[in-house]
Amino acid sequence: MTDQILAGARVVTPSDVLEPGWVQIRGGRIAGVGAGAPPRDGTPIRDLGGGWLLPGFVDIHAHGGGGVSAIDSPADLAATVAFHRLHGTTRILISLVSSPVEQMARAAGWVADLMASEPGVAGAHLEGPFLSHLRCGAHDPDHLRAPATAELRKLLEAGRGGIRMVTVAPELPGGLDLVRELVACDVIAAVGHTDGDYATCRAAFDAGARVLTHTFNGMRGLHHREPGPFLAACESPEVVLEVINDGIHLADPIVRLIVRQAPDRVALITDASAGAGMGDGRYARGARQVQVSAGRAELVGSGSLAGSTLTMAQAVRRAVREVGLPVTVASAAASAVPARLLGLDCGRIEAGRAAEFVVMTDDFEVREVLAH
Repeated sequence: MTDQILAGARVVTPSDVLEPGWVQIRGGRIAGVGAGAPPRDGTPIRDLGGGWLLPGFVDIHAHGGGGVSAIDSPADLAATVAFHRLHGTTRILISLVSSPVEQMARAAGWVADLMASEPGVAGAHLEGPFLSHLRCGAHDPDHLRAPATAELRKLLEAGRGGIRMVTVAPELPGGLDLVRELVACDVIAAVGHTDGDYATCRAAFDAGARVLTHTFNGMRGLHHREPGPFLAACESPEVVLEVINDGIHLADPIVRLIVRQAPDRVALITDASAGAGMGDGRYARGARQVQVSAGRAELVGSGSLAGSTLTMAQAVRRAVREVGLPVTVASAAASAVPARLLGLDCGRIEAGRAAEFVVMTDDFEVREVLAH
């Protein structure tokens, strides 16, 4: 991005909204942020003409979009990234659905290849195959595996350092050992698609797991005698809780509850499948078929929710307009929290950060994406 000053919009910083505000960009990084009239130091000024300026979104859980599934081919992987970029996602983890280990290894290699040429690709997330048959959701139970260090190492080797996160059901035999192995390999361990109780999930978090995969979905709920994974995550201060804010996976009051119980630790995700951004119809999810009707994606034959049709821009818009979260909280959940989890230099509009932005209308529709 060229050196310039962006002005004339409501700038969403980590703690406030500058109305109007300005952001100075120098050498691809944020050099300064302020309210009111921009400085006149000879740097070209671009007036955004109103609307919102938010940090670029960071999606840590997306399987596809725009009609394609990322695990099917290198071209579909690249198309998935491009689709989400149009909707404000400037950094993305590509999530790979449970499949034969050889196929997952091959797709992890594609992600590593794309990372070399596309700076917006932050790596791969393996959602499986070490998941519970009892809570498999739309994952093909034929492809689920017992946690095994040898298979994990095969996948990590195929990913060539690009696998950043792996979801595990910790109650399975060897599950906690696999969490420890991931931590030792500097890979984020996530707890999900699990039938584990509070104690088991708390043990996984104590062992170093740092994410609860799509909170409340694919796991036990919250009960007054069985508090389950959600409360285990809330009581573990290093854990980030993923939220699919599409109005389908979670009721709006539950989203507010999660945000209250885990402030500054909620990450909005899409969990987007191939049907994201598309109309009603059937779409592939690995080897399985997903039916999309009125924005709801269900596995053909079972009716299980199969990812979402969400974009990060829609998730942010819903968070503010429907759920009622402050824009600073919604922005942090879409950018700062997941960026911090991955150790990225973006996600916040403050001096020194990477210059990655989403320009949005007054009603939080994407107008423009500004990034590398």
